[in-house]
Amino acid sequence: MPTPSGFAYRQRGDGSVVIAHNGRAATTLRGSRAAQFIAEAEAGDPQEVMARWTGNYRRGNERTARDHPRNRR
Repeated sequence: MPTPSGFAYRQRGDGSVVIAHNGRAATTLRGSRAAQFIAEAEAGDPQEVMARWTGNYRRGNERTARDHPRNRR
């Protein structure tokens, strides 16, 4: 599985965090969720953390689902 890329985050003055993917806002985190995200992003790979928090990552089953007889047309 390729590593996630194209993510960026910006922390606002009010403590909220905006996560963008390829220049478009994907999600906004506020309060304790924003603080938890910042702690995870600083401790690990920020790209993977942002992909997980936005839900924008591949799960590895796309090819299997595409080849299933029900999905073939």
